[in-house]
Amino acid sequence: MKGKQRLWTRDFTIITLGTVVSMLGNAVSGFAISLLVLDYTGSVFLYTLYMVVYSLPRIIMPLVAGPFLDIYSRKRAIYTLDFISAGLYLGIYLLLDAGLFSYGPFLGLCFVIGCIDSTYEVSYESLYPTLIPEGCFTKAYSISSLIYPFSVVMIPLATFVYERVGLEPLFAFNAATFLVAAGFETRIKGGDSHVRSEHGSLAQEFREGLAYLKSEPGLMIITGYFFFSMLTGSGANALWLPYFKSLPGNGLGIYVWVMAAGVLGRLVGGLVHYYIRYNVKYKFAIALTVYISVCFFEGGFVFMPVPIMLAMCFASGFLSVNSYNIRISATQSYVPDSCRARFNGVFLMFTTAGSILGQLAAGALGEFLPLRGVIAGLQVISLASVFAIMYRGRAKVKPIYNREVQ
Repeated sequence: MKGKQRLWTRDFTIITLGTVVSMLGNAVSGFAISLLVLDYTGSVFLYTLYMVVYSLPRIIMPLVAGPFLDIYSRKRAIYTLDFISAGLYLGIYLLLDAGLFSYGPFLGLCFVIGCIDSTYEVSYESLYPTLIPEGCFTKAYSISSLIYPFSVVMIPLATFVYERVGLEPLFAFNAATFLVAAGFETRIKGGDSHVRSEHGSLAQEFREGLAYLKSEPGLMIITGYFFFSMLTGSGANALWLPYFKSLPGNGLGIYVWVMAAGVLGRLVGGLVHYYIRYNVKYKFAIALTVYISVCFFEGGFVFMPVPIMLAMCFASGFLSVNSYNIRISATQSYVPDSCRARFNGVFLMFTTAGSILGQLAAGALGEFLPLRGVIAGLQVISLASVFAIMYRGRAKVKPIYNREVQ
């Protein structure tokens, strides 16, 4: 309509479709790999070790990729990495089909996939804002937040295939989705206005990126808080599947329903955020309330009967996606495009480091302590970090969160 901004431009449509397709495959393969490792090893620690090995490159690669992606083409990096991923998942399919799975070499392959995924994430997070039409930032990130929960609806299908056919077709499916996504992404025309023919060395670009972050205490506080949020959240989440599999009866089925409730909450929350604009002066307060509430929901749901458990997971998903939209749209519109990849790289490095530490600690504790107790204890630490970091630093964070983002 005349006078209204048009959201679905060609490039925005292409990157959204490509992301949807690749996320469908990733949801399937991520679930399949988790089941494969857990069934093969029968150990909570070895299961979490695989998750740590996958995450390790996400500490170093973003620091390397950030300066590079602030100079060179981000869209070319995205479709190249998706083509490589298609080949890797096809290779996993062929190895499994030939009965050649082995835990040790598989860890090495997970490390390579982690390198690719971490570089892709920085590329995508830095390219996506440049393809959003003017005046549509909030709506675009509301749509983006719907993609992951939409893709998780594939998990029940993956469970069905796993129980009746096996894992091999799931990896073949993921290879096909990456190939299709890469085909979409090669057709993106814009998004490279940041490319510079003259620039310093990557080391110099990296130092300039760190200098920018140091000059922005609000961004540093946000990054520090999400280090602890990922430490506790990833550690607790890593124990969900082992906990539900250890239950008598249909524990795996309950796990699928729990995941589905969280996904449904994220879908509804994303739709609400798409249509409702929050008062600017309350955005930080809303996000802080969500951070506190989620600690109680995700720390206590494992002690509840299934109906209440599902309600708590739905509420957690609903609230989390709204605070995510507030944070991601605020920071990505606040950071200049010339520094965006470096900021995203540093942010990903810190959150990944927290995730790895949390998974290692949870895996080690889960070998000796009741899993429910470990999950609850981690969320107590998360609650403490909300007050110690985000609430104490509110004077610096509010100017970033409480901004009018179109």
